[in-house]
Amino acid sequence: MPGVPPMPVYTSLDELTELVTVRRGLYVRWSLGPARDLATGSSTDELTGAAMPGLSASPLDIEDWWGDRPSRVWVARRLYDYSHLPRIKDSRTRPWVLTARETGRGPDNEPLVVGVRPLGWIDRRVIAEADQVIRCQRGSWGPMNRDGAAGRRPE
Repeated sequence: MPGVPPMPVYTSLDELTELVTVRRGLYVRWSLGPARDLATGSSTDELTGAAMPGLSASPLDIEDWWGDRPSRVWVARRLYDYSHLPRIKDSRTRPWVLTARETGRGPDNEPLVVGVRPLGWIDRRVIAEADQVIRCQRGSWGPMNRDGAAGRRPE
């Protein structure tokens, strides 16, 4: 990757959960990778074509309202929410962890971030673990997949 040093790979949900519990200001981004993202510096709203003032990302910080519930479940859900993207956008789409500064919100109320510092890739095994954690929960929800809505796909 030009301009981006090789990144470590988080290979277990426990490893990623530990990182999230000891460090604040982390995000996950699903894309073709930091080299391409840092070259453009912004995401595009696929519905309107509008350039946004940053990259869309999902926060990993555990919210106070989560209380004493398992951190592992929080992280699993944050990963699960967008795990459909490689299937509907591009099979090369991968999740990676980063630090950044929020600069605004996108059309889906997602944080838009700048000053991105890539920390590491998230291995597919972690996504499989997250999927298993979610399947074991009592409630019912699925990933934020809108591909059935008028044929449009989320960013």
